[in-house]
Amino acid sequence: MRRRIERSLQRQPISRTGYHFINNMIEGDPQSFRQLYRMYPDAFMKLCSIIREKMHLEDTKYICVEEMVATFLIIVGHNDRYCNVRQRFGRSHFATSQNFNKTLKALNTIAPDILVKPSTGIPAKIQEITRFMPFFKNCIGTIDGTHILTMVPGREVSSFRNRHGMQSQNILVACNFDLQFIYVLSGWEGSAHDSKLLNDALSRRNGIHVPQGKYFLVDCGFANRRQFLTPLRGVRYHLKDFGGQGRHPRYTSELFNLRHASLRNVIERIFGIFKSRFTIFKTAPPFPFQTQAELVLVCAGLHNFPRKVCRSEEFSVEYEGDQDLPPLDTEKENLKWLSQSQLQQRTKANAWRMSIANAMWEMRPMYNGDENEDDETEDGNAK
Repeated sequence: MRRRIERSLQRQPISRTGYHFINNMIEGDPQSFRQLYRMYPDAFMKLCSIIREKMHLEDTKYICVEEMVATFLIIVGHNDRYCNVRQRFGRSHFATSQNFNKTLKALNTIAPDILVKPSTGIPAKIQEITRFMPFFKNCIGTIDGTHILTMVPGREVSSFRNRHGMQSQNILVACNFDLQFIYVLSGWEGSAHDSKLLNDALSRRNGIHVPQGKYFLVDCGFANRRQFLTPLRGVRYHLKDFGGQGRHPRYTSELFNLRHASLRNVIERIFGIFKSRFTIFKTAPPFPFQTQAELVLVCAGLHNFPRKVCRSEEFSVEYEGDQDLPPLDTEKENLKWLSQSQLQQRTKANAWRMSIANAMWEMRPMYNGDENEDDETEDGNAK
C-alpha cells in the first residue's frame, strides 16, 4: 500500500507539503489515520482507487487524487474551514475549493451504489433474539427523519424553519440492523412532514424499495401500512418509559411498543454515529444549498464504505435528541396523504399489527426465563 501511494504521488511534480503529510499518515498509526480521515488507510486507498477507476478522476500536475480525497474527508469529518485545510496541505484557497468540489462530484455519483440493498432474509439481530423472533422476522430495517442544520437565502427561511424554530433540511433515512444506510432522501425543507418525505421517496423511480412481504419499522410520524409498521398510539413507547423497577409492560400494547422501540432504536444509533463521524453537520454547512443536500448522501455513502471494506469498523455513538421529545399529534397530517383505498389498507395493516402484538403477549410466558423485559436493548445501547 505504501508503494502504491508513493508511485501515485511521485509520478508528478507534486507539492512536497501535501506529499509528506499524506505519506507520513499512511505509514503511521492506523488509529490516528482513522481519527483524521474517518476510515483506516486500507479503506482510504480502496476509495481513492474506485474514484480513479469509476469516475476517471486523475492527478493534476501538482495534486494527486489521494490529496483531493483527504482534503474532502478532513472538511466533512472535522468541520474544518478551507483556511485551515489549505495550511495543512500548503495549497491556495482556490485549489482547496477545487479539490473539495471535485471529490464531492465524484462521491455523489458513486454514493448510491455504496448504499446497501434491502435484505430478503431474516436479519441476524432478529433471528438470534427470542423477543424479536418470530414476531419481526419479516422486518428489514427502520425508517425515520432527522434534521440537518442548513443555510438558505432569506426568502426561503420560513419554509426551512422546523418546529424548533431552526433552519434545517429534513432528511429521510432507511437503515438496516447492521447500522448501514439503505436509502437517503435529502433536500426537503425543515417544515416538511416525515410522511410527505416518505411518499416522495416511494414515488421516485430510484426511490425506496420494499421487497415483497417485508416491512420497515417507523414511528408515529407515519401512517401504519403493511410495509411500514408503527407503534400503537396512546401507549407509552420510549425505552426510558420502561426503565426502572415496576415499570414492566402491563398489557399487550405496551409489550408490543417496548419491543418495537427496542428494535427501532437502531435508527437513533445510526443518526448518532453519522453526526459524530461527520461533524460538518453540527452546524449549517457554509455551502450552496444543493451542495448541502449532496453532502448528506455522500457522507451516508462514506459511512457505509468502511463497513464494507473493514467489517470491524465502528465509531462512537451520540444519540439523537428527538427520541426524547413528546410525540406529535400526526393523525390528521397522515390522513391527508391517504386515499380511500389506502385507508382500507391501513385498516388491514392495523389488524395485522394487533395480531403481532397478541402473539407476543400469548407467547411471553415461554420466554420469561430467557429474557429480561427491563433490558430490551442488548449491550445497554439505548440506556
